[in-house]
Amino acid sequence: MTDLITVNDADGVRTLRFNRLDKKNAITRAMYAAMADGLEEANTRSDIRVVVIAGGEGCFSAGNDMMDFMEAPPHIGGGETPAVERFMVALMGCEKPVIAAVDGLAVGIGTTLLLHCDLVYATNRAMFTTPFVNLALAPEFGSSQILPGIVGRAVASEMLLLGAKWDAKRAEAKNLINAVLPPDGFEAAVQEIAQQIAQLAPGAVKTAKMLINLPPEDIKERIVREGGLFAEQLRTDEFKEAASAFMERRAPDFSKFD
Repeated sequence: MTDLITVNDADGVRTLRFNRLDKKNAITRAMYAAMADGLEEANTRSDIRVVVIAGGEGCFSAGNDMMDFMEAPPHIGGGETPAVERFMVALMGCEKPVIAAVDGLAVGIGTTLLLHCDLVYATNRAMFTTPFVNLALAPEFGSSQILPGIVGRAVASEMLLLGAKWDAKRAEAKNLINAVLPPDGFEAAVQEIAQQIAQLAPGAVKTAKMLINLPPEDIKERIVREGGLFAEQLRTDEFKEAASAFMERRAPDFSKFD
């Protein structure tokens, strides 16, 4: 794994970090491949309950490294799956909750990837922009559908047509991010949120994430689907532990469950 992506596993949380601050965390093919490896492995390990994607102090990611990008533009000429696509497929397919910690610039793919995370937190130094049209390119990886669904068509056009720059306050107001947190202690606060999730019943968390990310369907069909999964959870050892802990007035211990 390239040293431009660092991996830290602690207490059920895997932190994948862009580690190229001298280039504003511009992402190369090797970095995308390393991120994909980190996500794919996290998805198979029972001891990893949550993934955090972070940058460095004052910069999340300036997007693609343009020199590296121009050497082998994705989606041209066929061949093997581009590294950026591997990364995004791994992110979209991750069954564990993924939290993004954004401090500073989030440009292009640096913003697009946030649309596929479960929770996104930022500091007041964060800046979000998707200047694809400015570069004579098109939106990528579902952003043309997901972003209008979050913020509305007209507001999404600010970013996807005009390449507008949103500060953290506007991003929070438009539901692009969950909350703006102070720069001091920012990553510790994100890790605390990750720890809260890591201590929950992993099967229930996986099921809830799956349901949240399903495409819209008839509400009656969704209620039936939820009811079936609810019944399945009632039969799990996870639920037995949760019920016992409730009756015994103690905190449940889900550490032994996969």
